[in-house]
Amino acid sequence: MRILVVNVNTTQSMTDSIAAQARAAAAPGTEIVGLTPKFGAESCEGNFESYLAAIAVMDVVLSYPEPFDAVIQAGYGEHGREGLQELLDVPVVDITEAAASTAMFLGYKYSVVTTLDRAVPLIEDRLKLAGLEARCASVRASGMAVLELEEEPERAVQAIVDQAEKAVNDDKAEVIVLGCGGMAGLDDQVRARTGVPVVDGVAAAVTIAESLVRMGLSTSKVRTYAAPRPKKVIGWPMSAQPVSS
Repeated sequence: MRILVVNVNTTQSMTDSIAAQARAAAAPGTEIVGLTPKFGAESCEGNFESYLAAIAVMDVVLSYPEPFDAVIQAGYGEHGREGLQELLDVPVVDITEAAASTAMFLGYKYSVVTTLDRAVPLIEDRLKLAGLEARCASVRASGMAVLELEEEPERAVQAIVDQAEKAVNDDKAEVIVLGCGGMAGLDDQVRARTGVPVVDGVAAAVTIAESLVRMGLSTSKVRTYAAPRPKKVIGWPMSAQPVSS
């Protein structure tokens, strides 16, 4: 089984850390391929960068030359998952939905701890769109920019832990979700400090994607995520043309 794990930003070191976390969660026999978009922002922290990333992620996936069995979009709260589902005949799993749905198996309410405060509305909107907001106690910002997660790891962990503890104590969350692909691998440290289950979206998405492939399931194509209708597309900015049927 081959799973493409696509970073939403253009920072290769972050792709590498996300792929490493995915490999640690994958079952024996699952090949994880980390992909970095060919264009876009070095980090995604707002709507402009998120919409740009949606195009870039579709581009890098459509350009991948080998067969694959599933795709993971490794950006928390980012746009684009629906476009991938229209374009592909294999399962597409977004870490936002994977983490939140997994958290609901582990406790009554979950809280998301993310990066900057400006990302909070985007995450809230994605959870609402996915029907996962009813059991979300809160979405809290650590105040750390995406790139600072790598540049200042000790301060990042402390900032995330501080907000996770507030989510548990003040918001009555019973599970913490790490709300950024760049937080991959921090779950053990946050769990040790808070005493509650901590869900990393990359690990959750890998497990879900593997299960869907093993069950022979993929996206329904009868209506919402049917392949794009054949039509003239002007100024198509991507490397590969979408497949229409």
